[in-house]
Amino acid sequence: MRVLPAIQDPTSVAQPSNAFDRFLLQFIRDPRDLPFIYLTLRISFTLIPLGILLFIPAISGAFWWAIAAAYLITYFIYKGPFGLMGHCAAHRPLFKREYRWMSYYMPTVMALFFGMTPETYVGHHIGMHHPENNMPEDLSTTMPYQRDSVRGFLHYLTTFLFTGVFTLVGYLFRKNRQKMALRAMSGEISFAVMCGLLLWLNAPATIVVFLIPFVFTRIISMIGNWTQHAFVDSTDPANAYKNSITCINVKYNRLCWNDGYHISHHCRPAMHWSEHPHFFMKTLDKYASNKAIIFDGLDFGQVFFLLMRKRHDRLAKHVVNLNGTFQNEQEIIELMKYRLQPIHEWSEAPAKKAVTV
Repeated sequence: MRVLPAIQDPTSVAQPSNAFDRFLLQFIRDPRDLPFIYLTLRISFTLIPLGILLFIPAISGAFWWAIAAAYLITYFIYKGPFGLMGHCAAHRPLFKREYRWMSYYMPTVMALFFGMTPETYVGHHIGMHHPENNMPEDLSTTMPYQRDSVRGFLHYLTTFLFTGVFTLVGYLFRKNRQKMALRAMSGEISFAVMCGLLLWLNAPATIVVFLIPFVFTRIISMIGNWTQHAFVDSTDPANAYKNSITCINVKYNRLCWNDGYHISHHCRPAMHWSEHPHFFMKTLDKYASNKAIIFDGLDFGQVFFLLMRKRHDRLAKHVVNLNGTFQNEQEIIELMKYRLQPIHEWSEAPAKKAVTV
């Protein structure tokens, strides 16, 4: 275990410094979101043109394969920053009211090249995940599973891949969020129709540009949600400090807009990404009193793979011991193992068999 180190995650955004910066500021609500506009421009002039080139019949052979490799490399470079930019924009509208039409470009055009179907992310994350907070009505809840189990995760993943959109649309209709339900349903259908037509026109390009990112993005999304909500206290599962984790001092936070601060995100979903480290430092006593699990130097991906290997000892070495909450690493390991157990009984939970090893 570790004492709380100095926070190295980003806490501010560079001030506008030139005429082009000032030009862009007229369109956005918060000057701190200027990096999102530059990321949008970079993707628009690199990833998207590469994807379009793959559909041009005159390009073939080794040159086509070189472009395909460049496309996938660019996708992997931008996948995390883009996905979490979309996450931030879903909670905090990026553009001013008079330029609201610009907000459709990210989730309906750019998202296609990252395998994200239009509107389904907003329906899932804003319409369902946050209102339900990983509780039983959250269709991506981790509660019924042994959360350091490979078999449990594979069941969780395949359930989401094959039935997730259907159960999401049903949930949104049940909750009288018809507009979100219709958008999610139409987004999924339109993506499927688009891919079907493009497969007929150019199957190799469609697989590279849309289908590989589609599968990979959904797998990564579920790895993220599984890990963010891997440690859940069965006596207080709705408490964000006891059903989420926080990862500090990792490169991931610099690349992906402090996404590692998942506890504070559930506490304050609309808080700007640059404010999370300050909020974390101001509320340390709250983290300590709830025995919140904070990892220093591990990101969600690293936590996930250590969980799948059941390396609780390695995880415990990275847990921050706030206010002397834990006497030793064995106490941390026992707490983690307790919070990883499937939650079989909960007064509001539907009957659902846990998948364990």
